[in-house]
Amino acid sequence: MSNTLTSPKYKKILLPVIIIIATIVLIMVIFNNPPTSKRGKPSKAPQMTVATTTLAPQTYQIIVQSFGTVQPRTQSVLFAQVSGQINHVSKQFRAGGFFEQGDILIRLDDRDHRAEVKIAQASLMSAKQSLQEEDARVKQAKADWKRLGNGNEPNALVLRQPQFEAAKAQVLSAEAQLDKVKLSLERTKIVAPYAGRILKKNVDIGQVISSNTQLADIFAVDYVEIRLPIKNKDLPLMKLPEEYRNAHEQLEVNSISNVVISSDLMGEQVWQGKIVRTESAIDTMSQQLYVVAQIIRPYDGAYNQGAQIKMGQYVTAKITGREVENALVIPSSAIYQGSYVYIVKDGLLMRKEVQLGWQNGTESIVIQGLVAGDELVLTSLGQVSSGTPVAIAGQTPSKKTKRSKSPEERRKKLEKIAAEKGITVEALIAERRTAERKTKKVSTASVAKVNN
Repeated sequence: MSNTLTSPKYKKILLPVIIIIATIVLIMVIFNNPPTSKRGKPSKAPQMTVATTTLAPQTYQIIVQSFGTVQPRTQSVLFAQVSGQINHVSKQFRAGGFFEQGDILIRLDDRDHRAEVKIAQASLMSAKQSLQEEDARVKQAKADWKRLGNGNEPNALVLRQPQFEAAKAQVLSAEAQLDKVKLSLERTKIVAPYAGRILKKNVDIGQVISSNTQLADIFAVDYVEIRLPIKNKDLPLMKLPEEYRNAHEQLEVNSISNVVISSDLMGEQVWQGKIVRTESAIDTMSQQLYVVAQIIRPYDGAYNQGAQIKMGQYVTAKITGREVENALVIPSSAIYQGSYVYIVKDGLLMRKEVQLGWQNGTESIVIQGLVAGDELVLTSLGQVSSGTPVAIAGQTPSKKTKRSKSPEERRKKLEKIAAEKGITVEALIAERRTAERKTKKVSTASVAKVNN
């Protein structure tokens, strides 16, 4: 018999039968023991620690930032009005030199002009002599007419009136000529029209100049101006001075926007100024409104310390705007992609979409999406999901865990399931324990069959 079972013919039949039986047994084991997930629930323990700040409404002072270049209030070109040779130049007549109103900057050789003054004076004296002689002739003509006994009034020719008027005209002409040459003599002295500074000089001592020669470029130093562009979104938050026709006093009332102007060209430089006016039109290139800031007495050491401001210097400006009441102010660095932030609520990280009312490089005012009392996350986050457990830096984590709360929670859950089935909680627990024992027995038997 043993030889029969071990024969090749029976081996070929028996081996497939064994494989089929084993396969059937394995399928039954799998169907009777469905796989159960071994994964636990997501951990409720904090996965990171973040720094937060509690939001509170505040009164916030708007500071608008802008930029511009320094320009003089008044800039002029000095011209010569008479010709001559320069024989004197003031020590301050140099690029960068200061001068006061009325200072003599240049003197021209005036000998020719003084000679012309004397000639004009002599002409005037001669004209006055002729007038006196003609006046005497007029009086003599009147006396002769009366002596002849004519009863009629003499005409103008008899009394030499035309000759007398011509003599008066000669005197007036001589006086005008004298005034003209005196004015030319006065113009040999180039006098400063206002307190200012030399921007560029074009002539020097010994040079012979003619009328209309450009002598120097100068500018006033009482104050300088800076044109500052204002973004359209910032306009409602600013106090801008507006001037109206026939109401110039309103300019003084509204000029309350102070501005701090700074530059790092020669170290940290800071000047105090004020916004004095707005321009009358929107700039066509940038479609922005420009305001004009003034720095009073920029070259006076008592008002402005440190390095002097330069014409054409690039500066930045911080303009004081309006105050916003009950504003929720957050750091701009806490905003992601300009549209959302993260807060901590009940130990979980929550993403909040926000709407901004105003923003600068460091701070933003939120008008929608956040409320007072929210814990805003300040820590920079990477790829993180909303709902992630977090701990707040500086706060002691809560000692309560799921294990301490689980009996009540499990009891409520069992009561809900038992009510749905129409049985008691104890019956439900007994039913679950019986099902668990059966599952364990089936699994043990299946494993034993496979091992055999």
